[in-house]
Amino acid sequence: MTENENDPNTPRPHRYDGTDRKIHNADARTLRAIAHPLRLRLLNTLREFGPATASKLGERLGESSGATSYHLRQLAESGLVEDAPELGKGRERWWRSVHDGSMFESADFRTHADPEVRGAIDFVLHETATAHAQELNTWLGTMDDWPEEWQRSWDMSDFKIRLTPELALELAGKVHELVESYRDTVPEDTEGSAVVQTHLHTFPRPSE
Repeated sequence: MTENENDPNTPRPHRYDGTDRKIHNADARTLRAIAHPLRLRLLNTLREFGPATASKLGERLGESSGATSYHLRQLAESGLVEDAPELGKGRERWWRSVHDGSMFESADFRTHADPEVRGAIDFVLHETATAHAQELNTWLGTMDDWPEEWQRSWDMSDFKIRLTPELALELAGKVHELVESYRDTVPEDTEGSAVVQTHLHTFPRPSE
């Protein structure tokens, strides 16, 4: 989500079957639209689990259908979600994400002239970090429910290496490319398979 879209050496997100993924390049307008806890959760849920109604999203997220309906309309005004009329029956209204994912260069927004934009990027980054921590903690609390093969196939590692900013960007790009090379290699109905969540955190820290 924070790939450097301006660096030609940074690999673009794509599927290795030759079909480009629909990746949204966030701008100040769309960034402000998702700088809300429920809107961010709605967008991520639609991207991960596919189209749904406001009621179904409310049940999944523990929110009222009135709240989800309102914020879905706000996301639609920013071009992030859209109606899926072919899925609806009667007055039932289905929504889907317009894109598979988003990307942005966070430094551009953190130095933006508009303080609202600076606040929006801080919110999105901190909410994403919180979500990553929650996902990992959920796994740690439920891993005993999974088959032994999965209990032996997960990883929680950290590495500390000295790099220049250029090499840190190169490292992140190579990891992105490696992860993308596994996309669509396992059919959805493959027995014993599961969606694997992969987090990448790369940042400098002060030396002692």
